[in-house]
Amino acid sequence: MKQILNRLFEHQYLNRAEAKEILTKMAAGGYNESEIAAFISVFLMRSISVDEFLGFSDALLDLRANVDALAAYNPIDIVGTGGDNKNTFNISTLACFVVAASGYKVAKHGNYGATSVSGASNVMEQHGVKFTQDVGKLEKSIDRTNIAYLHAPLFNNALKVVAPVRKALGVRTFFNMLGPVVNPIRPKRTVLGVFNLKMARLYSYMYQQTDVDYSIVHSLDGYDEISLTSDFKIINKFEEKILSPQQIGLAKCMEEDLYGGETPEDAASIFDNVINNTATIAQKNAVIANAATAIQTIDSHLSFEEAIAKAQETIDSGRLKKTFGQFLELNT
Repeated sequence: MKQILNRLFEHQYLNRAEAKEILTKMAAGGYNESEIAAFISVFLMRSISVDEFLGFSDALLDLRANVDALAAYNPIDIVGTGGDNKNTFNISTLACFVVAASGYKVAKHGNYGATSVSGASNVMEQHGVKFTQDVGKLEKSIDRTNIAYLHAPLFNNALKVVAPVRKALGVRTFFNMLGPVVNPIRPKRTVLGVFNLKMARLYSYMYQQTDVDYSIVHSLDGYDEISLTSDFKIINKFEEKILSPQQIGLAKCMEEDLYGGETPEDAASIFDNVINNTATIAQKNAVIANAATAIQTIDSHLSFEEAIAKAQETIDSGRLKKTFGQFLELNT
């Protein structure tokens, strides 16, 4: 590692094979926590290259647990890179449940929050969800409730090894970037939220080389999701477009409207309010906008307005609450 660090400190870059080899060795326990922290810190000071990103992704995908049986459901994942330092409530996780309750298959790949109070795994744990890598249990969940939850460290040893370092650092790392693309199911449908346009370009370049139906979303004021606090950009395999909240028929909101609270309990309370359709209009609309993007990614013949109406009806009708209740019955 010393030799690698010296190279990186001299502003050299890794090639794809080198990046893959380093992360593979990291997963095998080949480096101590200090060495891992030093390595991660390099990428806090400079951008990750495409080759480095692809090499790290190659390693994580090679190391993933086998859950290929779930791929037969052709599920979608809605995920953000995190690291936008906005500390929002669990918008993308809620959007996943709205999409599932709307009749589509979802495989949510999530983790504990590294830079926010509540990541997807935090809010699932707050509700008593027992994480599992039992494919049979996950299949039962997606079969009966349209959604399965995959706690990332259970499906990739590299993510488990670096978790203590990431938590101790408490800042955005390149693992925030890798998380969305290493869902072990390798879904052919995804909605990915990113916190800047440079990252959007990186992911767009990567997805253009695959057969994935994707939508990359970024709010121009720095959110890694459609926040409705500003105009937002959507990139998919058909087009790039910038939309305003008003253009999609939803009211613009303020940053404080999306605040996730001081504790995981605060975030869980907001989560429950959305589930029970007692949340504020701003909270509900943010979830609807992101769920609608996923619905349109699956059903590209739907207009954005039609997808929004479908997501809204799912919440208003009580189907979201019913689906989440059934999910808890199977997963707690």
